[in-house]
Amino acid sequence: QVQLVESGGGLVQAGDSLRLSCTVSGRIFSRHVVGWFRQAPEKGRELVGLITWGTEDTSYADSMKGRFTISKDSAKNTVFLSIDNLEPENTATYLCGAGILSSATGRERGYDYWGQGTQVTVSS
Repeated sequence: QVQLVESGGGLVQAGDSLRLSCTVSGRIFSRHVVGWFRQAPEKGRELVGLITWGTEDTSYADSMKGRFTISKDSAKNTVFLSIDNLEPENTATYLCGAGILSSATGRERGYDYWGQGTQVTVSS
C-alpha cells in the first residue's frame, strides 16, 4: 500500500506562482512513479507530469511543458509540483498518484494509489 497526501492549494491571483506538495508513505519502491494530474470541473483527470521514484527522471505532458516543474525531496518523501504564472484556466483539483512505471503511466489507469487532491483556484 502507498499513501499520498497533497497540500499547498488555495485561492491565488493570475500571474502568481504556487508549489504543491505530495507526501508519500508506505511501500513505495524505485520502480514506482509519482504523477501529478489535474481535474477541472466536469472533466476527466489530465496528466501534468511524473517523476520516477528511484532515478527522479521527470516527464511532462506536451501541453504542460514550460510552466510546470516536478521535483522531489527524498529526505521528506515529498514530490512537488511548481506552477508559474498561473492562469484562470489552471483552476482545478490537483492530485498525485503512484503506480509502477509502465507504458500506462501516462494515463490515469496506470496509477493504483491516489491522494485526495488539493484545490487550486486562480482568479483573474
